Amino acid sequence: MKDSPVPHLPSHTKDRIILHVDMDSFFAAVEVREHPDLGGKPVVIGADPKEGKGRGVVCTCSYEARRFGIHSAMPISRAYRLCPNAIFLIPRYRLYSSVSDRIMAILRGYADRFQQVSIDEAYLDLSSLRNYEWAAALARRIMEDVVSQENLTCSIGVGPGKTIAKIGSDLQKPGGLVVIPPWRIEELIHPLPVGKIPGIGQKIGVALQQKGILTIGDLARADIQALMDILGRSAVQLQNLARGIDDAKVIELSGSKSVSRETTFDNDCDSPEIILDTLKSMTSVLCGDLEELDLLARTITVKIRFSDFSTITRARSLTCHTRDASAIMRIARELAIPLLSGKKVRLAGLRLSSLASIDNDQKTIEDFSR
Repeated sequence: MKDSPVPHLPSHTKDRIILHVDMDSFFAAVEVREHPDLGGKPVVIGADPKEGKGRGVVCTCSYEARRFGIHSAMPISRAYRLCPNAIFLIPRYRLYSSVSDRIMAILRGYADRFQQVSIDEAYLDLSSLRNYEWAAALARRIMEDVVSQENLTCSIGVGPGKTIAKIGSDLQKPGGLVVIPPWRIEELIHPLPVGKIPGIGQKIGVALQQKGILTIGDLARADIQALMDILGRSAVQLQNLARGIDDAKVIELSGSKSVSRETTFDNDCDSPEIILDTLKSMTSVLCGDLEELDLLARTITVKIRFSDFSTITRARSLTCHTRDASAIMRIARELAIPLLSGKKVRLAGLRLSSLASIDNDQKTIEDFSR
């Protein structure tokens, strides 16, 4: 693969090689691995559907379930109606966290710099390879290692920046490897629907389509003033991403300063119940992470991003450290409810910070509730 010149990209962008590794339907895949008889069946991980009357949301589902229209963050009652014969399982977060730890250890061993961004995805900076053929070969080796050591599959995108790599990892799921060097961005990325760019949701996508901007290439070539009328201050950044210009660094974190999780809804959501149920699911995941790390948290932060991309965060610090899910969810709920004033929500997130290791003499919030 010849490294052809790309004059329209900054030199530091051309020199970068970033991998985005995304596990395929992670929670469901772990369950199928643990119970092979579930293979080939629609498996849904989430709340108890209670025969269509349950509350809560879908955490994830197998690809067989997705064929029925089921997807993450969907109300579990709707998932049941779409496929009542699916196998519904309650999440086992401790199991998923332990599997994730082993997978991330595999990935970390290959990277110049490594950034885990969720329980099932990470970025690897491999710029020192200076060659996309070698990066592709290493990506294949990573996929083989994950299969041989954990009997799970992942999809990998390779590109000059985090966004291009993330787009690539989503193109051929499951088990896909898509390499997008800088000189092939126009060929491989520009024909894709504009909604493939992370951060462009349904509402913004419709607004762009009304202006004749249907593809990523259309966005890359659009008049910037026209884009600003639609996208506001984010217009320049999104057009740069469409052109393959992405300065976001792979950030190597030293130690666990916080644990967090975010969910972007497939369709902007105006249901407080669904948003709060989503935060409850995140709370369970993050408390499982804290237990695996043998840590407690003291600060709870809720993040809400609306359909117009405006974002609000609210945080509260407790008097004592905890990893009690009910206590954390109570605070998260109190922080979130005032923000849910009828505006449609694109993303909900939860972060637990001010972490501390457990000290046998340390008072926790549970001690004061006895």
